[in-house]
Amino acid sequence: MSLDPEHVRMAEALLFASKEPLDEAALAERLPDGADISAILATIEEQYRHKGVNLTRLAGKWTFLTAPDLSWLLEEERETTRRLSRAALETLAIIAYHQPATRAEIEEIRGVGLSRGTMDVLFDAGWIRPRGRRRTPGRPVTYGVTEDFLIHFGLDDINDLPGFDEMKAAGLLSTEPTGIFNDLARPDEELDEVEDPEEEEL
Repeated sequence: MSLDPEHVRMAEALLFASKEPLDEAALAERLPDGADISAILATIEEQYRHKGVNLTRLAGKWTFLTAPDLSWLLEEERETTRRLSRAALETLAIIAYHQPATRAEIEEIRGVGLSRGTMDVLFDAGWIRPRGRRRTPGRPVTYGVTEDFLIHFGLDDINDLPGFDEMKAAGLLSTEPTGIFNDLARPDEELDEVEDPEEEEL
């Protein structure tokens, strides 16, 4: 079945106009019945592959982003955001690479206690969330990163996080922190869902 060019134009318009990335279900709701969403996205992605903006998949959703090699043109236009403290950055990295991680596990890896304020900053940014409870004595709450985290850092999946070799090649690391790049995500079988996250101690 041939692809309807009008469906491609409609999807393109929706993606350009949306303030947030769109998933295939959201596009399907707006396009005519029978529209081949996967083929439409593949067509648009190909059409924009070598242009100033690219159709990019982030956290399973689609959005137009400035081509990576042209990002320097917009540096002065970017919104200035508050820099995270070293403690917050380390905590975020540990949660991302070890999720689901408990407070005790974060403190063990960092080697220092974890202040409530550090976690509050990451919750306020929308980058971490409760994942469930570990099936161990005390049933501690575990934490993981959010869809907003993936979108902000340009990732489609948590497994797209750079590993030791990539970070070393970029000059960010000289020696590997013990175990930080192992087991990016533990099996969900170890967890029970949090029944009411708002009532959990964060």
